[in-house]
Amino acid sequence: MRIRRRAKEDADLDITSFMNLMIILVPVLLMSMVFSHITVLDLKLPDLAPNSANDDPQQNEALEVVIHPDKLVVNYPAGAPLKTVLQKDGEHDFKMLSTVLQEIKRQLAEKGKEKRDIFILSQKDTDYQTIVSTMDTVRSYEAVVVASVVDAELFPEISLGDAPIVTPVEERPYDAMPDAEVMQ
Repeated sequence: MRIRRRAKEDADLDITSFMNLMIILVPVLLMSMVFSHITVLDLKLPDLAPNSANDDPQQNEALEVVIHPDKLVVNYPAGAPLKTVLQKDGEHDFKMLSTVLQEIKRQLAEKGKEKRDIFILSQKDTDYQTIVSTMDTVRSYEAVVVASVVDAELFPEISLGDAPIVTPVEERPYDAMPDAEVMQ
């Protein structure tokens, strides 16, 4: 008895349905993927050298934003209050701060001075979000150029420091200062 076996043919692999699934699945997954976006700001620490700003008027041209719990004070030159931005609705008014800094930048440009650095001075109990919002505000502002919104540069070189401690004897009404004396 002889058994004859039929020769087996290899079955063809049908992967068209799998390929169709991959053609649709891969772009959908790529479009829905959240790419991590990390922003890094380069910060500078204030110099440890003693401040000789009283000796040389050229060195006292630092622009400062001092963060107080109830207001933001813009100093120019360093230590000389120029403008106070009071809170609005219980929060710091960063729009007004941006407007003040844009005006200072414009006035400096008119005098031929290109200023890119700023000091942000905060107290020890200042919350993190306030410092970050202040840094974002002093770095750039939104401007409309040819019907599109772009970020225009204000003062991108940011230095952080401690705000001076003001005792009740030293307190001066910053708002009583005239705004006409912006820069002398």
